[in-house]
Amino acid sequence: MSHIEKIRCPNCGSPHGERHHIENLTRTQCLECDYLLVTDAVTGEVVEAYAPGLYMSQASRC
Repeated sequence: MSHIEKIRCPNCGSPHGERHHIENLTRTQCLECDYLLVTDAVTGEVVEAYAPGLYMSQASRC
């Protein structure tokens, strides 16, 4: 079973983010900033990630 949630993008804050629940995967995406995060819903392991404009130097300030 799969379903889609509308969410605020964790990368740019846009209200047009989506979270897709597909079997044992969760795909979070934003078409405005091209953010993508695919995780295993059971283990939380990151399968694929892409976040343009997000750098480790910025993450350490959070």
